[in-house]
Amino acid sequence: MKTAVSLPDRLYSDAEKTAKAMGIPRSQLFALALKEFINQHKKERITEQLNEVYGNINIEPSTLNEAMSLESIRELTQNDAW
Repeated sequence: MKTAVSLPDRLYSDAEKTAKAMGIPRSQLFALALKEFINQHKKERITEQLNEVYGNINIEPSTLNEAMSLESIRELTQNDAW
């Protein structure tokens, strides 16, 4: 799909140089950059959602210490093939 986008002159010039150095058309560079930006934004949103979920969990410090104890970890990983 074709679209028109306004860019500052400096950004356009840098994009031209980068596309030429990569040996790809400028439009492909823009598509790759946009795809990477969108993927990064999705990752950030997932992190935000996980922080919301785990931020609402109330664990008593003594329970957390017990869950993270060396003995507890050994029990949880005893059948793991490392």
